[in-house]
Amino acid sequence: MSVYDLCVVTDARLSRGRGHVQVAEAALRGGATMIQLREKEASTRSLVTAGEQLRAMTRGAGVPLIVNDRIDVTLAVDADGAHVGQDDMPAALSRRLIGPGRLLGVSTTTLDEALCGEQDGADYLGVGPIFPTGSKADAAPPMGLDGLAAVAAQVRIPVIAIGGISLENVEAVIGAGADGVAVISAVVSAADIESAARLLRARITAAKSRREAMAR
Repeated sequence: MSVYDLCVVTDARLSRGRGHVQVAEAALRGGATMIQLREKEASTRSLVTAGEQLRAMTRGAGVPLIVNDRIDVTLAVDADGAHVGQDDMPAALSRRLIGPGRLLGVSTTTLDEALCGEQDGADYLGVGPIFPTGSKADAAPPMGLDGLAAVAAQVRIPVIAIGGISLENVEAVIGAGADGVAVISAVVSAADIESAARLLRARITAAKSRREAMAR
């Protein structure tokens, strides 16, 4: 198992009225290997409160907690890492602030951005969107499986694919070279979060096993 296999990204707008803690708890039961706290509209205080609750939960489960965008919240709740986009705090500065002991993820939409993220100290890359997605209003055009494969072949750090990933296409995404996937609506919006996470995790595991067998 890799911590990058299945990252579940919380989002209150898409969770059908369920809070970050409820979503994360169910996702962890279903086999999520990473939880990312993502909330674009909440106050800093409410983010810290949610982060502290999630930190206790993920620590007990042995799963890393990543905070989206907010380096201050990452440090305040002692999260395992931060994830920044191209319009957020620059990756190199983020790395300096969180230190060498925390994970740093960087969102990338092109090969050039991916190479820069790697050079600037990212531990992993969030690559996408792979497919059309409604979870992010300002998403870049989908890069497709070929675009994902091109990035995965050129970087030396783990690649987490994101954007429009579902039970139907996740095996193709792993087959294209992704080390794991990050999902929002596929799990967070599901009627049964635990079941949705479990099914995705099983397909990821199966796809990785096939890829390893073919590489032998």
